Amino acid sequence: MEILISAAQLHERLRSPRPPVLLDVRWTLGAADGREKYLRGHLPGAVYVDMDTELSAPAVPAEGRHPLPDPAAFAAAARGWGLNDGDTVVVYDDAAGTSAARAWWLLRHAGETDVYLLDGGLAAWREAGLPLASGPVQPEPGTAYLSWGHMPVVGLPEAGRVAAEGTLLDARAPERYRGETEPVDPRAGHIPGAVNRPSTDNLAADGTFRSPAELRASFEALGVRPDRPVAAYCGSGIFAAHEVAALAQAGTSAALYPGSWSQWSSTPGTPAAVGADPGRAENPPQKG
Repeated sequence: MEILISAAQLHERLRSPRPPVLLDVRWTLGAADGREKYLRGHLPGAVYVDMDTELSAPAVPAEGRHPLPDPAAFAAAARGWGLNDGDTVVVYDDAAGTSAARAWWLLRHAGETDVYLLDGGLAAWREAGLPLASGPVQPEPGTAYLSWGHMPVVGLPEAGRVAAEGTLLDARAPERYRGETEPVDPRAGHIPGAVNRPSTDNLAADGTFRSPAELRASFEALGVRPDRPVAAYCGSGIFAAHEVAALAQAGTSAALYPGSWSQWSSTPGTPAAVGADPGRAENPPQKG
């Protein structure tokens, strides 16, 4: 699955008679300044996409902090971004794709096949000396028809089975995986059997994706095999989409666990493991 486009390639594509639809997906956990950053400077023609209201349903403990959006609501949002059938879409952020991957995954899940991540994100565009624009972009509404269910997904019970029978990747920072800190969710730790693979490990020093061969070797070292199920989770299903994208770049189809740790840790009776050992199950106390 081809998922990346370079800044130079995108610049060339933007000169075509039917240029790609550009989506700016700037988002930071605990901050609400993505739109303000976008307004100060974005790729010319890019439309701002809101993580919390357009790429997620409202948070509820039973589903997690960023549940998948309602399919009809997502389709309406995509048409509001100006998306028409047959369009190419390029998504980017200012965090090397770790939040933009959510939009990439959702559009793929909704049946769009010509969707790409800008490799290196906004930093790569700036590094290439390419221009920025400021202020809002309001496109003409599109007419794209979106369906649903084209990317593999696992729920809470299935995530536990993947951890036992295949490879479940935890894309959070190591200290959260080990349970040493938990800034937002009810309990610390990780799903028993999951192996830690921070989404930042998908990236080279310049913020672009590592090569497919490097990614493949790295994932294989964690137990990813073609004959075993593979899934990824994180805190609330956002950075895990970056993991799924990296796995696709390495030639592996992986499922996303959208509820992720925010759902798992909010569900009574689910076990939790702490420490660096994937399988040492404990039940750390809930906050509160």
